[in-house]
Amino acid sequence: MADQRAAAERFLALHVRGEPLLMPNAWDVGSARMLASLGIDAIATTSGGFAASLGRLDYNVTREEAIAHGAALAAAVQVPVSADLEDCYAQDSGGVAETVRRARDAGLAGGSIEDWSSSDGGTLLEPELAAERVAEAAAAAAQDGGAFVLTARAENYLRGNPDLDDTIARLTAYERAGADVLYAPGLPDLDALREIVAAVTKPVNVLITPALASVGELAVAGAARISLGGSLAFSAYGAALTAVRELQQGSGRYLAQSRQGMREVREALGD
Repeated sequence: MADQRAAAERFLALHVRGEPLLMPNAWDVGSARMLASLGIDAIATTSGGFAASLGRLDYNVTREEAIAHGAALAAAVQVPVSADLEDCYAQDSGGVAETVRRARDAGLAGGSIEDWSSSDGGTLLEPELAAERVAEAAAAAAQDGGAFVLTARAENYLRGNPDLDDTIARLTAYERAGADVLYAPGLPDLDALREIVAAVTKPVNVLITPALASVGELAVAGAARISLGGSLAFSAYGAALTAVRELQQGSGRYLAQSRQGMREVREALGD
């Protein structure tokens, strides 16, 4: 637990407004170790990428599977690991706290909680209920003097409700509820990010997208952390499918990239 607390404290210290932490998302132990070999300071899991590695779509992983996966990544690298915990896999009172306690006890430095639930076909939670759940998670993170960097996510822009005012209202409520980091994935532009940064005092995480792809611009806008979501995992899967399609068409052009990848994997994994 002393190592976990040190990792959590180090992780939180890496969040500096205007000097964003680049935090790529690994989908298995191998990708985590390769990312760490590049000098990355912290790594996150990706619920979608992990689910795909199991042959499933996103939001089809259990709490036990997600925490065991996060624990395996945390044990494999020497940098803090934060878990994508979706809605904390709980709708009942006390379930959110249980997820956070398990994640902390598994050695994870932090984790996220969404205000969207995949149950019953999926629903964006009412702000008051969502804030109560963030407060429950924050209390569990600090229980017994513990440390766990809690990221609270406002899912509006991913769930068909692109309302910046409501997003800011949610994030400020989550800040008051005890979140350490605030996150609204899917923002449309830098102006939206600037408004959010101006409205809160806690560090703001940004999901890199085609509309928000410049690390330098995100830094100037005030981001404290940049996440890649499932983009790395799906890029890897996409490259594999492209290679097979090339072979189906009679070409093995992908082999040059494969040889380079093999060399880099061997270097990263210590061969």
